[in-house]
Amino acid sequence: MNPLVAPEAGAAHAAGRTALSVNVNRVALLRNSRPVGLPDVCRLAALALQGGADGITVHPRPDERHIRAQDVHDLRALLAQWPQAEFNIEGNPFHNLMPLVRAARPQQCTLVPDAVGQATSDHGWDLQAAGTQLAPLVAELRALGVRVSLFMDPVPEAMAAARAIGADRVELYTESYAQAHGTPAQAGRLAAYAAAARAALAAGLGVNAGHDLNRANLADFLRAVPGVAEVSIGHALIADALEFGMQETVRAYRRCIDAACVPAGGAAR
Repeated sequence: MNPLVAPEAGAAHAAGRTALSVNVNRVALLRNSRPVGLPDVCRLAALALQGGADGITVHPRPDERHIRAQDVHDLRALLAQWPQAEFNIEGNPFHNLMPLVRAARPQQCTLVPDAVGQATSDHGWDLQAAGTQLAPLVAELRALGVRVSLFMDPVPEAMAAARAIGADRVELYTESYAQAHGTPAQAGRLAAYAAAARAALAAGLGVNAGHDLNRANLADFLRAVPGVAEVSIGHALIADALEFGMQETVRAYRRCIDAACVPAGGAAR
């Protein structure tokens, strides 16, 4: 394979803009439907980076129904050729995730409380219940040089607890916003996310966001929610890529982000 190396990869990190990490799980799901190795997950990841993505996200699950352990290693090797891009591995640390992260040493690990066999993530951590178990794993990841993000519901009161167990960032679970987008409930949901983001920033956490974000709802979210450092987008982006191609789709999402004019770590303007 000949990766498409682009000097602009990771430009959002350097410029302080909201970064775009492309989740390639759906590419792997399509590949796994036939025993012919197509589409090539690394090839599509390289095209995403060529189009302007700032990083690649994977969420391996124990049953390997989409991302496989070998994909993690192959993507790590690919991203070594893109020094400004980031690798984000998501998953439940109690479900065989940790050995992969120890081996791959991604820039970021997003810990998600999904159940074995769960179709997709549908809630954030309850740190009152899981915080004691999570804390040593967070400490181990940070000792490995891995930034730790916790997948969280937009509950302002929970942000200090995320910081207390050692997290560097939270990823706000955005499905409830996506469902409300374009309805009378949208303003209220955005207010809740903005409050959670402000609480996270006040606690010393970075703020990521993801789940069901798309070209239609992304800019509105970023205009309303302060300090979003990174968005991770998979399903909608891959669906768009089937129609428009990966590089052009990533450019379109990058334009949505840039149109929102939100500097990472600062207030919306």
